[in-house]
Amino acid sequence: MTKPNSHLWPGVPLALGAAVLFGASAPVSKLLMGAVDPWLLAGILYLGAGVGLALVTFARAWVGLPSAEASLRRGDLPWLAAVVLFGGMLGPLLLMLGLARSSAASGALLLNLEGLATMAIAWLVFRENVDRRLLLGAAAILCGAVLLSWNGQGFRLDRGGLLIAAACLCWGIDNNLTRKLSAADPVQIAMIKGLMAGCVNFALALWLGAALPDARFLVAGAVVGFLGVGVSLVLFMLGLRHLGTARTGAYFSLAPFIGAVLALVLFNEALTVSLLAAGGLMALGLWLHLSERHDHFHEHDALEHDHLHSHDAHHQHAHDGVVTEPHSHWHRHEPLRHKHPHYPDLHHRHGH
Repeated sequence: MTKPNSHLWPGVPLALGAAVLFGASAPVSKLLMGAVDPWLLAGILYLGAGVGLALVTFARAWVGLPSAEASLRRGDLPWLAAVVLFGGMLGPLLLMLGLARSSAASGALLLNLEGLATMAIAWLVFRENVDRRLLLGAAAILCGAVLLSWNGQGFRLDRGGLLIAAACLCWGIDNNLTRKLSAADPVQIAMIKGLMAGCVNFALALWLGAALPDARFLVAGAVVGFLGVGVSLVLFMLGLRHLGTARTGAYFSLAPFIGAVLALVLFNEALTVSLLAAGGLMALGLWLHLSERHDHFHEHDALEHDHLHSHDAHHQHAHDGVVTEPHSHWHRHEPLRHKHPHYPDLHHRHGH
């Protein structure tokens, strides 16, 4: 018997955790902006994520705690290369070029296009299920994010704006392609992405004349990157595994509100009507998503793959000898027809 809200766990807490860490990293990074070049700071954040996760991986192996997650396979490498290219290289590069050619107000507003691009690609290209409740919830969350970044000055879609929009499109593609890797070890993927993207951004910033900051700021930026980029990305990928791209992207769109609330404390900013209104819109969107109950008879085709799992209704296979759970190995799913609440996770990417 399925518990009424079992489909919310652990996907929703993982996605919200990713949003909290990423949202908190924005105001904390702002504290470093005066001492560190913005582009160099982007490189430091990504390098902090990659190096921090590499240290976690090595420490885990050193104490004899190997990961139970499935490792990347040869067939995953093209997807990984595309994720690093779109999300770690093109996205930050286009953003920096765009911000240099547009106003801060325009840039802040246009950055909300990432959530819209993520959900639109998931629904239109990858055919994730969507209904009126989900659309309304996503719209409420995105409207709240736009309201947070609106300062009454408007924006012009000039060359800089087009570059920022292109960056958001790259990140939308990145988020959707990352779903292809969500069965593999998220720490391994986030580590590779952080190291490669961090090295590129760091080198480009130095090449363009950025000065190295004091060691204290380097360490502080690396710590913020480890938590706000690295750990956040790991949680985001785990959320993709359980919720699909569109729903994870919607929850992740709460990050600006989280950052704005934290900024009240860090910068002693005043509580504004726009912040309260944005919070109300986002709370409405969050409620609409949390109260979703997608429950119908559905069929599972035969499937073979490798991922971390326990023996549940979708994993009824035998082992030679005793195994611990959860574990990962290549396994086969036989055709199955049943009914229960579900999201478009690894085992429920069917049509409607």
